[in-house]
Amino acid sequence: MAVKDDPFISVIRLSIVAVIVVLSFWALFAIVNTDSGGSTTGGEAAGGISTATIELSEFAIKGDLTLPTGDVDVTVTNVGAVDHDLTVRGSFGTALISAGQSEILELRDLQPGTIEVFCSVPGHEGAGMVGTITVAEGAVTAGGDAGTDEPDYAAIDQAMHDSIMAFPAETEGIGNQLLEPTILADGTKEFQLTAAITDWEVEPGRVVKAWTYNGMVPGPSIKVDLGDKVRVLIQNDLPMGTDIHWHGVDTPNNMDGVSPLTQPLIEAGESYVYEFVADAPSIGMYHAHHAGQIQIINGMFATFQIGDMPIPRGQTIGGVEIPADLEIAADFPMVVNDAGAIGYSINGKSFPATQPYVVNKGDWIVATYYNEGLQSHPMHLHQFGQLVFAKDGFPLDNPYWADTINVAPGERYSVLIQAEDAGAWVWHCHILTHVERDEGVFGMITALIVQDN
Repeated sequence: MAVKDDPFISVIRLSIVAVIVVLSFWALFAIVNTDSGGSTTGGEAAGGISTATIELSEFAIKGDLTLPTGDVDVTVTNVGAVDHDLTVRGSFGTALISAGQSEILELRDLQPGTIEVFCSVPGHEGAGMVGTITVAEGAVTAGGDAGTDEPDYAAIDQAMHDSIMAFPAETEGIGNQLLEPTILADGTKEFQLTAAITDWEVEPGRVVKAWTYNGMVPGPSIKVDLGDKVRVLIQNDLPMGTDIHWHGVDTPNNMDGVSPLTQPLIEAGESYVYEFVADAPSIGMYHAHHAGQIQIINGMFATFQIGDMPIPRGQTIGGVEIPADLEIAADFPMVVNDAGAIGYSINGKSFPATQPYVVNKGDWIVATYYNEGLQSHPMHLHQFGQLVFAKDGFPLDNPYWADTINVAPGERYSVLIQAEDAGAWVWHCHILTHVERDEGVFGMITALIVQDN
């Protein structure tokens, strides 16, 4: 005959079993922890996950670029002044990391080989934020601060000097070339464009696959007179469809260039015709609209001008009298970009390959800034004031003087300058990391060279 347990005894037994299970668990944990060496050093964390450190700055990726096989937690720290990320080519990456902040990038089951990493912020890869991580059996990482090494200041000094002395450097290709029209029987001005991927030398030795009009960056400049009939024939030799938007230019809706809303997509290998009347003065641009995140930033942008902007001749502005008989000695387009294969550039080139602007002492000149990039750029000219007299092709009722003009994406500013003093005067974006890096001066900087005639 079975004997029932006392309920109180059953509770005691269950409690003893629970204690034994808990104690067994902690004993097993202690054994595992002891086998793994307890606290870890040499870049390896508990559980067999190695640790490493990478630092991001303007514009470099430094730190543990040799990693062991297996699992690695990489502490990615932004030691720069602007946002960066670390992206594995063709895969994943960190979120955008603010200055002074860090994020863990978990790399798992690494096998021997190489991994390309870069910063995906537009323009940063082209400025130097790209590198290769080597994965090797038995590699040891520091697992700590990647920035303990003192910068080689002497090398930075030399790089700055050498890059400046290389200006102006010769490279293949010149953008902004004036496109001459064919005059048709009825007086229509016909322009022919070909969209294609072209080798383009942005700076000495750096050749990229640019997306171009007629093989140049920026594309050919188009200028017409007020009232002209305009016909533009484009041949698409790209590997994808395209279109052309006439930015800041009055056109009929079906000529606005936004497929599939106002026109069919111009498929690869096909051509298309745009026709409109230049019925309003304009300082505009033309660029692709379809897949602009690929086509525009990689080079498919250009200037389009109808007529001339009125100069405030005979006016006194800010105490400066503008001569009534003023003659313009030169008219310079300055197209800035900061993204894609082209990166930080003026007229498709990065310093020291940017074009110097050469004038004579006393000349009055006009410069127009066009921003076809993704960021704003405060454009600063040393020594000389810039009289802003038109914005986006609209004459200003109240022109004003400035030495630094912030040009946002899509904007155009027309300025009047008198070159009063001889010398080489620097002209650049005043976001300093857009013009300087440890490897020397680069990017969005050129010079106004005033000859003492």
